[in-house]
Amino acid sequence: MVNDLAKFAEENGVKYFMISFTDLFGGQRAKLVPTQAIAVMQDEGAGFAGFATWLDMTPAHPDMLAVPDPSSVIQLPWKPEVAWVAANPVMANRDVAQAPRNVLRRLIEEAANEGLYVKTGIEAEYFLLTRNGSAISDEYDTAEKPCYDQQAVMRRYDVVREICDYMLELGWGPYQNDHEDANGQFEMNWEFDDVLNTADKHSFFKFMTKSVAEKHGYRATFMPKPIEGLTGNGCHAHISVWDAPGDKATINVFATDKGEGETAELGLSDQGRAFLGGIMKHASALVAITNPTVNSYKRINAPRTISGATWAPNTVTWTGNNRTHMVRVPGPGRFELRLPDGAANPYLLQSVIIAAGLDGIRTNADPGKRHDIDMYAEGHKALGAPKLPLNLLDALRNFNKDKSLKAALGEEFSSAYLKLKKIEWNSYMSHLSEWERENTLDI
Repeated sequence: MVNDLAKFAEENGVKYFMISFTDLFGGQRAKLVPTQAIAVMQDEGAGFAGFATWLDMTPAHPDMLAVPDPSSVIQLPWKPEVAWVAANPVMANRDVAQAPRNVLRRLIEEAANEGLYVKTGIEAEYFLLTRNGSAISDEYDTAEKPCYDQQAVMRRYDVVREICDYMLELGWGPYQNDHEDANGQFEMNWEFDDVLNTADKHSFFKFMTKSVAEKHGYRATFMPKPIEGLTGNGCHAHISVWDAPGDKATINVFATDKGEGETAELGLSDQGRAFLGGIMKHASALVAITNPTVNSYKRINAPRTISGATWAPNTVTWTGNNRTHMVRVPGPGRFELRLPDGAANPYLLQSVIIAAGLDGIRTNADPGKRHDIDMYAEGHKALGAPKLPLNLLDALRNFNKDKSLKAALGEEFSSAYLKLKKIEWNSYMSHLSEWERENTLDI
């Protein structure tokens, strides 16, 4: 683990550091700091005006200092003279409570105090578009069912290979890459890790993917539904809980080979069942975090796509190894949350998983009935299962009503998030769309 950034620079030929933090909307903000100044920055932090980013601040607020976490440092494989390092925002000698990485750090500590260490893996899907974002970059990628298309993935081999090579170099343990269900869409998988490491890697993966795509003349987007009629970008999270962090972990507390009941039959322990219960209990509210944009609801409430399925949930249900539900339990000791999309803030995604899961364990939450039906064809049979919100406003209203989830994430964060997201919604509603002109101009 790196403790001294100046020493790291000397040993690795680093000339500049990108001290980076992520704001409430998932925007990555950074200052480029020469190595000669990094020792001071490590102690004091790099100065930012919080109001100039998507944080709930005013121009009158004092400097916000982004204090780099040296353990997160990553040397840019495509530009080794630069290193990226995640930072924790501080103001007036106190952590900025609304800053997403600080929210996650606090919840990790809270879980650790109860002997619980959450590990996750994510599947961050993305599209490769033309440089201006107007079309799929590969004009020949037109198949009705393009998933796993080997010709299509090889036409973008240079991009995929370069990103995967970098993940191998960084020691992330990438293990498969594929063309996804939509034309122009790809997915790259790497090994699961402690949640803070996963969030940092997720942030860096987005930055790296966009950078490599730009180098090759394309534009990578994680937008939930960038192209009408095609499958959207999901960001599925695989969740387990362990007895210790990192390599010290020996026991998966979600795993069991004993007991009775629907979850035990799938290899999920009582604690795993209760954690899942927390996710189900808060699903209609936590969706405001996992699916945070207006466009997100074009994915989870989409009609059938060209390929035949959206691969996104629209109802709060769980199942065994069945991809048509919001949560599936594909094997012992873990479950997959299929709700999040590509717009999810890497730190808030992990935060809300912990917040909902801890509440589930504390209240011994019941996940409800297991459904094994095909939700795309027989969803009407899931009687009593709540529908997910139709739009961002409904999601924000649900989140605002969920007092325990807001408290778990922190009142300062929750208040700031709701305030800024409602401003975003109002901005969207004041926009006059082409659909309105086409359908109501003569009414």
